[in-house]
Amino acid sequence: MSLHFPFQPDRRGRSGEADSETHLRDMIEQVLFTVPGERVNRPDFGCGLLQLVFAPNSDTLAAAVQMTVHSALQQWLGDRIVVEGVNVEHSEGTLSVDVQYVIRRGEERRLTRFTRGAP
Repeated sequence: MSLHFPFQPDRRGRSGEADSETHLRDMIEQVLFTVPGERVNRPDFGCGLLQLVFAPNSDTLAAAVQMTVHSALQQWLGDRIVVEGVNVEHSEGTLSVDVQYVIRRGEERRLTRFTRGAP
């Protein structure tokens, strides 16, 4: 078991734990929504998607973001997942990212949506 992200206590007031599948999803979320430079000991960690919530929507931007997300996930989680596809949508201050990936251990395929509103 691993700690749940974001941190939250369980019913007994102890650190909340997550199973391995939930923990992997939490790690993907951290890569997506952490701004590079935000972590002191890993200044290049993350891909900074939240900065794009108010960016103008265009095909060029969408392609660049998909490539950035794909690269960041492969860099930071490439030993645990194989990214098969990324789809990024944003409208009216909300950013949605669909990530299709295969878990290396067990070869399980997943499609997960991550959504964040403007800060």
